Formats: sequence, C-alpha cells, structure tokens
Amino acid sequence: MNFRWLSAPNNETAKLTLVAITASVLTLSAVELFRLAQTRKRREELGRRARQDVYGLEEGRRPDEDQSVLDVVENAAQALDDLLQAKAGNMTYDEGLIREQLSRNYSFFGEEAMSKVRKGRVVVVGCGGVGSWAAVMLVRSGVSSLRLIDFDMVTLSSLNRHAVAELADVGTPKVLACKKFFERVAPWADIDARQELWQPGQHGTRLLDGDIDWVIDAIDNISTKVELLKYCHSRGIKVFASMGAGAKCDPTRVQIRAVYSTEVPSDVKLLPLAEHEVNKGAVHELGPFDNFRVRILPVLGPLPSIFGLYIATYIVCELAGKPILNPLATRNRKKLYEKLLRDLTAREAKVTGKNGIPERLGIDENDIAYIFEDLHRGRSIVPPHLIPQRPLLSRWDVTKPLSVENCVVLAQEDLKRLDAAGGRGIDVPAWSNSTPADVVTAIVEKRIEDARSWLRTVG
Repeated sequence: MNFRWLSAPNNETAKLTLVAITASVLTLSAVELFRLAQTRKRREELGRRARQDVYGLEEGRRPDEDQSVLDVVENAAQALDDLLQAKAGNMTYDEGLIREQLSRNYSFFGEEAMSKVRKGRVVVVGCGGVGSWAAVMLVRSGVSSLRLIDFDMVTLSSLNRHAVAELADVGTPKVLACKKFFERVAPWADIDARQELWQPGQHGTRLLDGDIDWVIDAIDNISTKVELLKYCHSRGIKVFASMGAGAKCDPTRVQIRAVYSTEVPSDVKLLPLAEHEVNKGAVHELGPFDNFRVRILPVLGPLPSIFGLYIATYIVCELAGKPILNPLATRNRKKLYEKLLRDLTAREAKVTGKNGIPERLGIDENDIAYIFEDLHRGRSIVPPHLIPQRPLLSRWDVTKPLSVENCVVLAQEDLKRLDAAGGRGIDVPAWSNSTPADVVTAIVEKRIEDARSWLRTVG
C-alpha cells in the first residue's frame, strides 16, 4: 500500500496521525473479518448438525450432482416424512440445536422462565382457524407437550384461515395436519393428536386426563364450549376461551381474558342455507351434529389468527411466570369516555360554583382516554387499585387548574373522602382500606411525572 506523505515542513505529527488511523482501520477490518468467519463457521456447523439430526445425512454425504435444487429439497422432505412416520418419538435432536432455535425466547425470558415454558403441557380443543394458530405459536415458543383434540377434517375452505394446512392436507384430520407440521418445526415436541369430539362425561374426562397446565377452548359450538368451560372450572383447570371470530374484520377490537371482539355486527350475515337442506324441513332444528346440517358464517382469515396469537402469547407468558397483568380492555370505550367527560364537566361546575353552567374544560376526550387508559390503567388511584363499578375523574388538588397532570381516577367512596378534605388529596387522612395518605400521594406524584413526560412527547 503506497501513501503520499505531506511535503510541508514539520509534518511528523500528520504522518503519525495518518499511520494511527490506517492501523485502526486495518485492525477493525481484521476483527470484522474474523467475526464473519466465525459466524459462517457456526452457521455451517449448525447446518451440518441439523442435517445429521433431522434428515439423517452423514458428514461428507452430498446430493447427486445431476439433481436440481427442487429435487434435493423434495428428497430431504420425503426423508424427513419417512423418519417421522417411523417413530418421531424416538428421534434424537441435539439440545444445542433446540436452544439455538429458541434463542430469541431465551433472550427475552431468561433461563429459568424458558425452562418452565418448555415443561408446559397444553391441550388445544379445536384445531381450526383459532386453535391451529395458538398451537403453532406455542410449539414455536418452546412448549414441548401439546394435546390436539378435533374431530373435523381439513377442507378447501379451511385454507383461508388455518395456520398450517396445505392443499395436500384437504380431506385429512386437522389434528394430523397440525401434528405433521409441528414435528417438522419442533421434532423434540410431544404432539398427542386425538381425532375425537370433546363431550362431557367419561369420554371428555379421558381426553383431559393427566397433568395439564392450560386448556385452550377453540370450539365453535356454543353448548359444547359451555360444557368444556364448566368442566375445567369445576376441576380447577386453567382455560382460555375464544369467542367467535366470524363476520368480524376490525383487529383493534380484539380483547384478552376470554379472547373476543367488541366489533359491532356489520351487514355480513350467515350464508343462505342450501336448497336441499331447506327441503329436508324443520330448519329450526339445525345443529352441528347428526347429519351436520349447518349454516356457515363468513370468516375473514386474519381475524382467527389474531385470536390464536393472543391466546398463545398470554399462555406462554403465564407459563414463564411473567404474566400479562391488567390487560387493557376497550369495550364501548367511546361511550365511557363521553360519560367520564360529562361527569367531570358537572363536577367542575360545582367546584367553580357555576352549578348548571358547564364550562369548556382544559382537557378533551383524547386527554380523557389517556388519563383513564394509559396513565391510570382504568383503575382507582387508591391501592389495591381496583376497577371501580362507576369510575369518576377529579382534580387531585382543587387549588390547581384541571389538567392532564392534575386529574385522577377514583371510586365514588374515595371521591367523597376527597371532598371531605376540601378537594386536596394530600389532606385526606386515610383512604379506602385505611390506606395512608402519603402512600396515595407518592403514587400520584409518580403519575404526575409520567403525565408530564407524555405531554413533552406529544407536545
């Protein structure tokens, strides 16, 4: 490498600087090349081990030179199918590969939490649009024991929403389509596929036997769903129920606890009953069983998947010991904000001595939404922060103007305590459950800082 040195007098400092910069660049380049080489070596090693563990390919074995890439892929897939069909349970899969595959989850949860996830045992009842998505993400997240229960078959119309079913799966049981796919993704997982209908009684008890952490209720039929929930509740089995995703299209309305949508029914209705079904008579007796005389509700494919992903996320976090606390609900929220604003306006009229003459407040409906949902999580400011039956907003300090920072959520009985203290929260001697004033004051001060931070962000 040739450099043209500066010819001006006393250029030794410049020369030394240039040499130092050049040396630094070369050193960084060498480090980066070493890192890339190590990464490539690691990738090749993982690939070799994966081929050996999963496909049975030995070191040094290569595909025939006249094979196309497609042939190689198809042959590998066939080899895997043969291996899985022989005995998936006897297959060894290197722990290092499992940890590499789950490395992002380990980074997120940590060693101890991921150990709990991998030991989790989940039963999925209903492996259609919702259940298949919940199940596939549980497997991908590390849950190593799944029991799949569904009596139904994959149809062409299933393919718009099913997580794993392909054209080749049409006419096969949904549980087997799931099992086949899951064993490709996570060969170490124990997948117990039961092509059966869950019903109460001895048969239903047998399907839910053993040590179970969670049951996912992804059943379409309401009466069976109720029976399953009743069964789980009576035996203390944790269950996550999915309500209907049919005829819905707004993902922002999907809620957690039981997963459901608050979307107002649209003009999407049940499809007309086929003429040959009408001719059978007694249309009012239609049900999901016997000869499967049913009416079909249109389903937009992405919505069931969102339901399933909500369920999987919630359960994985629960298994990890890091539950999702106080999931935010938005049911009828616009009406709630309007009511909160009306009540606050009436209260402000009393505070300012202008009863019956409401003034324009210094905050609007968007501010109400932030105060109630994000700042106070829809809960009273007073520990243990219960959800009031009738939540009310009020100034924390009546001597200061109403603002986002100076507005809290209270239950009705706590609002009376605030008024008895002259409208200044700091002067309330004790709150509900004898909570000391200084405890609540400290909480409010922290919320005030949070509100100011939010205002700086949006302002």
